[in-house]
Amino acid sequence: MTLGEFFSDRLERLLLQGAVMVGAALFLLAVGNQPGVIMLLLLILLLVFAVVELRDFFICRRRLQELESILDGLDRKYLFAECIPGGRSVYECKLLDLSRKAGRAMISAVSDAQAAQREYREYVESWVHEIKTPITAARLVCQNADPKTRSKLTWELAQIEAHVERALFYARAESPEKDFVIRQANLGKIVAEAIGRHKTLLIQRGIKIETKDLGKTVYTDAKWVNFILGQLLQNAARYHSECQSPTVILSAETLGKQVRLAVRDNGIGIPAHELPRVFDKGFTGSNGRARGGSTGMGLYLCRNLADSLSIELEIDSKEKEGTTVTLTFPSVVTIPSSAELTTAGNQS
Repeated sequence: MTLGEFFSDRLERLLLQGAVMVGAALFLLAVGNQPGVIMLLLLILLLVFAVVELRDFFICRRRLQELESILDGLDRKYLFAECIPGGRSVYECKLLDLSRKAGRAMISAVSDAQAAQREYREYVESWVHEIKTPITAARLVCQNADPKTRSKLTWELAQIEAHVERALFYARAESPEKDFVIRQANLGKIVAEAIGRHKTLLIQRGIKIETKDLGKTVYTDAKWVNFILGQLLQNAARYHSECQSPTVILSAETLGKQVRLAVRDNGIGIPAHELPRVFDKGFTGSNGRARGGSTGMGLYLCRNLADSLSIELEIDSKEKEGTTVTLTFPSVVTIPSSAELTTAGNQS
């Protein structure tokens, strides 16, 4: 708090003090006192008022500094009202009591919301695991169908699996650090696993896969990176060009202690004016609306997970030429806490 802010807040009080001084001077002058005496009394009053106001200013500023110090020292800022020592006045005590009541109500509401969110996440995870059984059964039934029907049903089942997988990762995306297992991993194996999981989809869409220089070592969570690559492969299959042989090239290069993985396709590309929004939640773009079935969640989840893993995710695209997505793996991954990693490792 500055001196100007303090006096601005007390403007009405200062005006009242000035009015009192003027009124006293007029009264003294009316009863026959000498102007010199009146001026002396006014100077004394002015000095007293100034000393009182300056004293109040330093008290208020010291109190604010004390409260700011308490707030800065708290990890959980919402407990601020509970940690403030007793008020200096009756008014401050009453105000702190109201703040504490409001804070407790807020903490209770947040706790209820977190419990409901936790229950919802557990339900989604349970549902995802249960839905995999009928999907697997449907795949077995497809094997007895004629080739044309089998191809169509396999494609639709692949779409269902993709949506189910996104639902699971979206439920976990609120606190992904609790599911992290950061380990040394071979980038080639991660890419091979992602390609294998989406092999049926890629074959049906006639997507040719090329890999280059993937024998790199990265420190990351293979499961989450596998999901990110899966979303990119699905997008390449969905938005492939009908005018040329669809191809996806995955290549890696070493940049100092970092490793950059590029995923390039020769699909229909993304309009330049839509590129800044492709990672926004729910954004489908003109291509998504034209081809249908897009939820606008795939790249949104990719960006969230990449940020959590300290992976730099970038996209570049040209219409009718293709899209390139690059993932730059850091030399050092920062994890929230070792305790969370230990818990996640035990759960794995």
